[in-house]
Parts: sequence; structure tokens; C-alpha cells
Amino acid sequence: MPSIRRYVLALFMLAAVACSWLAPLDAPAMAQVDAGLKRALVSFATARALNAVISVAQGTALSVQPLGVGVTLTPGQLLDPVNDLVEKFSTLMLAASVAFGVQKALIAMGGYWLISLTLTATAMGWAVMHFRRQVPQPWLSRLLVILLMLRFAVPVVTLGTDLLWQKFLAPDYAASQLQIDTSSTQAARLGPPVAAPDNPGVLDRMKGWLSDTADVKARFEALKLAAEQATDHIIRLIVIFLLQTMVIPLLLLWALYALARGVFERAGRWPEPITRSP
Repeated sequence: MPSIRRYVLALFMLAAVACSWLAPLDAPAMAQVDAGLKRALVSFATARALNAVISVAQGTALSVQPLGVGVTLTPGQLLDPVNDLVEKFSTLMLAASVAFGVQKALIAMGGYWLISLTLTATAMGWAVMHFRRQVPQPWLSRLLVILLMLRFAVPVVTLGTDLLWQKFLAPDYAASQLQIDTSSTQAARLGPPVAAPDNPGVLDRMKGWLSDTADVKARFEALKLAAEQATDHIIRLIVIFLLQTMVIPLLLLWALYALARGVFERAGRWPEPITRSP
């Protein structure tokens, strides 16, 4: 191996050991995880609010005739497909929140001093053998790659995912979240009052909700339209959070592992001396 490549590798090993103790990537990665967790929780809360309004509206189908309105409505059939999508979306947002929590825990675990100490000892042993022009043992190279992944993979992947998020996904998230918030507000205004079952004023408030509108069916249609306006943006948010919590991190993790493995496996093999024929 040329000398310049050996010195570059030595600088990399020195930087890796120093960063394992100084942890310059951990705090920014934690901040990005917290930001992603906050976004997921906001979307989860919005989805649950929209789901509550639609569910209450579906339940009013049983109380339309007893209230004496004189019409029979089946709003559940109109709102059920949208409500199913909203429920799946809220479940996905909860899963995304858990994924961000797992990332935060992995960053904290990777910064544990024992991992940094083991990485330092392994890197020093590998470097000594390498600079003595001795081929490092395969198990030593594999152990070094594993320790590097344990210490740096999650922070690097988190920061890399955030860069892609800011570049390609953040504008779509902001627009979609705003539209869902607006649809949730409209649905809450059009929907029946949400109250506890034992509240003595529930029936009176439900009567007022029905009697205030001359065409009750039109009110349900307006509620369905308000909910359906969020459908496209809900699907966009599902795609965005899947990319941020699963697809992009896994691709970056695979690329990082392949790069580290390729570098140290190649660096651990010395080329055979070239012999010239007489």
C-alpha cells in the first residue's frame, strides 16, 4: 500500500478514536431525533383528533330517529373508508414515534464509555499490525468494523437522513401537515359535539347540532368532504415518515457498513511483491 494511503488511514483511525470519546456527532443527532419525534407526535395528535370527530359522527346514526328529526341517515357508510385511513395513519405515527425513541436510545448506548474503550484498544491493535506490515487477523478487522458501526452508525445515519429530509421532504411535510390541521378543524366544526357518555347535556347538544341544520344529510356530506380533503396529504405524510424512519436509514446503514467493511478488508491485505522474470 502506498505510504499516502497508510497515512490517510492512520489519520482516520486517530479521528475515529478521538470522536468516540469527544462525541461531536451525538448531540446534533439527538437534536434531530427530538425534532423528528416532535413532528411524529404532532401528526399523531392531529390524526387522533380527526378520528375522534369522525367516530362520533358515525355513532350518531343510531340516535337520529329517536331524536325525532324524521330522517334515516347512515353516515357510517360515508365516513368509514376515510376513518379507516385516519386510524392507520395514527398507528403509523405512533410507530414512527417509537422508531425515533429507539434511535435516541441507540445513540445513548453507542456513547457508552466501554464501547469507546474497546474501540480504542481494537483500533490501536489493528493499526500496530498494519504499520508493521503484518496482515491483521480477519477477526480483528471484523471486530473493528462492528465497533465502528456500534459507535458511529446511528449518529451518522441520523444526520444523513436529516440532510435528505431538509433537502427533499421538509416542504411536503409542512404543506401536508397544515392541510390536515385545517381539515381537522373543519371536521370538528361540522361534526357533532364530543362529550362524555354520562354528561347529562349530551342529548340536548346533539339535538341542537341536528336541528341547527335544515339538511342533516348535507352536513354529513360536508363532514365527509372535509375529511377526504386530508386523504392525499395523509398518504404523503405516510410516505414521508416511512422514508425518514425506515427506507433512508436502512439504505444509509447498509452503505456505511459496506464502505467500512470494504476499506478495512482491502487495507488488511498487502499486495504480493512483483517478481520480474529474468
